[in-house]
Amino acid sequence: MGISEEDRQSMPPLEVRLPPLFRCPISLEVMRSPVSLCTGVTYDRSSIQRWLDSGHRTCPATRLPLPSTDLVPNLTLRSLMHHWASGSASADNLLHRLRRSPDPLPPLRDLADHLSADRSEVDRLASAGAPAIAPLLGSESEAVVEAAVKVLALILTADKIEEGSRENAVSALVADLDRSVSALFAVMSSGSGIQSRIDTARIVESILASSSCDPQSKIAIAEREELFPELVKLIREEGSPAAAEAGIRCMATAVAAAGRRRARTWIVRSGAVAALAKAIAAEDTAALAAERAMELMEVATGCAEGREAIGGEAAAVVRAVMGKMTKVGREGREAAVAVLWKVCCGGRGEGRVREAMAAEKGALGKLLVVMQEELSPEVGRMAGELLRIIMAEMDGRDCLVGYNTKTTHIMPY
Repeated sequence: MGISEEDRQSMPPLEVRLPPLFRCPISLEVMRSPVSLCTGVTYDRSSIQRWLDSGHRTCPATRLPLPSTDLVPNLTLRSLMHHWASGSASADNLLHRLRRSPDPLPPLRDLADHLSADRSEVDRLASAGAPAIAPLLGSESEAVVEAAVKVLALILTADKIEEGSRENAVSALVADLDRSVSALFAVMSSGSGIQSRIDTARIVESILASSSCDPQSKIAIAEREELFPELVKLIREEGSPAAAEAGIRCMATAVAAAGRRRARTWIVRSGAVAALAKAIAAEDTAALAAERAMELMEVATGCAEGREAIGGEAAAVVRAVMGKMTKVGREGREAAVAVLWKVCCGGRGEGRVREAMAAEKGALGKLLVVMQEELSPEVGRMAGELLRIIMAEMDGRDCLVGYNTKTTHIMPY
């Protein structure tokens, strides 16, 4: 479905939010020649000069006496104002072109280039640009949809975007949620490149994490049968840590939105267990992404299907989890211990997992290291039981082979 002229005309006008520091404290107008007093406060030269010429010898803002009335040009602020004005004009022109052009593709691509080069305008574009861009997800042109996805992803994933601006951008997507989600899922499954698929996962994650989307709508998005399989494809993407991270983050957010009980079977049936193990084991997977993957695997252990799936991938799961359990944060360490314990003590694949742990080089040493860290009492108990399980499996073999430590006083309890 294309964008009608009526829709274009009804799009909200561009609202430029001027930074307050650009306004003179006296006139409240935009400063033309910013100068600073010895108090450090900056004014427009004409306004502060009138104040001084009228006989005042105090700073208007602070009311402090002025030992000197020298006016020092604020070159830093002047440069900042010039940079902002130049960027503002560029963004404004691009959005104006987008609203008026019969072909939105060129201005969309220019907007993406502009945002990639300068993220300082992301807050204004989130509020003013997103309402103009979101309807383009309904375009009949796949190229236009993918270009709109790229711009929206750049806005929503900006590091320094204000939370209110992010919510404004998501609100534009939620305004026609069915259209937005259908378009995003179409790109996620058949986008022209990996970056487009990564961008859609990041946008879906933003929607699922936003307060602008109601809980029932979030559940409906998470329940769509194509979501978890497509995220698994991203996690499995060869040579792309960014794809794996985007898939893991979006899956974790979907689980949080839908609830662990509902989501655990989706994780298992989509084939996520093997994909998560591979991502955890990869050297280029960031620690936080590995931690989230371990937490997802723990969610899967909440059902018999999940424990069986982990047992079926025993060697890969044990190698991955034990290889990274000392390199992640507390939540990741606790998830790693819980995954191994829940399968060892209640899964059909418990024998395979026990054997894999006993065969893992330095397994006991890694568990001892984890037990030195702060753990909840329950997880500490699990770790102690895993130590006994491994020792029983090893049946008298040198249980500390491959583990080099000077610690001699650590006990399971």
